[in-house]
Amino acid sequence: MRQLHLGLLPRIIIAIILGIVLGNFFPSTLIRLFTTFNALFSEFLGFSIPLIILGLVTVAIADIGHQAGKMLLITVAIAYGATLFSGFLSYFTGAALFPSMITPDPSLQLVDEQPAVLPYFSISIPPLMNVMTALVLSFMLGLGLAGLKNDTLKNAATDFQEIITLVIKKAIIPILPLYIFGIFLEMTYSGKVYSILMVFLQIIAVIFALHIFLLIFQYSIAGVVVKRNPFKLLATMLPAYFTALGTQSSAATIPVTLEQAIKAGVSPRIAGFVVPLCATIHLSGSTLKIVACALALMIMQGMPYDFPMFAGFIFLLGITMVAAPGVPGGAIMAALGVLQSVLGFDESAQALMIALYIAMDSFGTACNVTGDGSIALVVDKLTNSKQ
Repeated sequence: MRQLHLGLLPRIIIAIILGIVLGNFFPSTLIRLFTTFNALFSEFLGFSIPLIILGLVTVAIADIGHQAGKMLLITVAIAYGATLFSGFLSYFTGAALFPSMITPDPSLQLVDEQPAVLPYFSISIPPLMNVMTALVLSFMLGLGLAGLKNDTLKNAATDFQEIITLVIKKAIIPILPLYIFGIFLEMTYSGKVYSILMVFLQIIAVIFALHIFLLIFQYSIAGVVVKRNPFKLLATMLPAYFTALGTQSSAATIPVTLEQAIKAGVSPRIAGFVVPLCATIHLSGSTLKIVACALALMIMQGMPYDFPMFAGFIFLLGITMVAAPGVPGGAIMAALGVLQSVLGFDESAQALMIALYIAMDSFGTACNVTGDGSIALVVDKLTNSKQ
C-alpha cells in the first residue's frame, strides 16, 4: 500500500486549522503543554539562526568569489538589483495600501507581550553570536575563502553548510507544523487569532497582484533589451511557472526553466550558466512576500515601519536570499535572522511570518523561476554584444 506523503504547505494549513479549532476546546493545562514545547523549540531556533546565516552565507560568498568572471558579475548584479526592486516595490505598495486595510490592535502586540498561557518550564539556549556578528563573519570568511588557493578551509565550510542544510531539512522544517499549531492554539485561546486571519486573507490578494505586476515588469525590461514582445516571452516561460507551483522548488524546476529559456531565444551556453545560478541567487518573489508580510504584521501590531529601517532590512534581506537553501520554506528560514535583528521580531512574530510565507510559498517560487528567464535574456544580450 502506497504511503500518503503530505507536503509542507498542506501540513502547515492542517496545523493552522487544528490550532484554531482545538484552541476553543482544549483546557489550559493541555495548551500549556504545547506552549512549553514552543518555548523549547523557539530557544533552539534562536540558537540555530546565527549558525544558519554563517553556514549558508559563507559558502555562497566564497563560491561567487571563486567564479569571478564577467558573466557571473553581470548575472549577480542583475539578480540582486531585481531582488532589491521587488523588496522596495513591496514596501511602497504595502505602506500605501495596508494602513487602510489593517486596523492596528494593541491587544495583538506580539513582540513584547507575554503569552496568555505560560509554559510549564523553559530552558535557555543562548546563541553563540548575534545575527549581525554572524553576517559580518560570514562575509569575512566568504571573501577570504574566495582568495585562498588552499581548499582545506573551504571544504570544512562546505561540510558545515551541509550540516546546517540537514538541520533545516530534517529537524526544523518537519517540526514547524507542530510549532505553528502551538502558536495558533495559544492565539485562539487568547482571542487573537481571528484578527490575524483577516490580515492573512487581505494581504495574500495584494501579494498575488504584486507578483503578476513584477513578472510583467521584468519581461517588459527584457523585451526592451532584446527588442521582442514581452508578453510572448512571458508566455513562453509559463510552463516553468506552473511547474514551480507544483514542486515549490526552484532547484527542481531548473530543467523546465532551462528548456523554456532556450525556446525564448537564450543561447544554450548562456542559459546553462544563468538558469541554475539564478535558481539560487534570484529570489524576487520570495523577497516581495517577506517584505509585505513583515510590514503587515508590524502595522497590525502598531509598530513603527519607517522607510530607513525597511531600506536597511531590504538590502540585508537581498544578500541573505542569495544563501537561502533550495527547499520549501528555505527562504524564510534564512530570513529569520534579519527579521529578528533589524525589525525586532520575536519567536511569535517569526512563527506568524513562517505560516504566512509558506501559505504562499508556491507562488513566490513560481515568480522566482519565471523571472530567471528574463534575467537570462538580458545576460545573453549583454554578453553576446560584447563578444
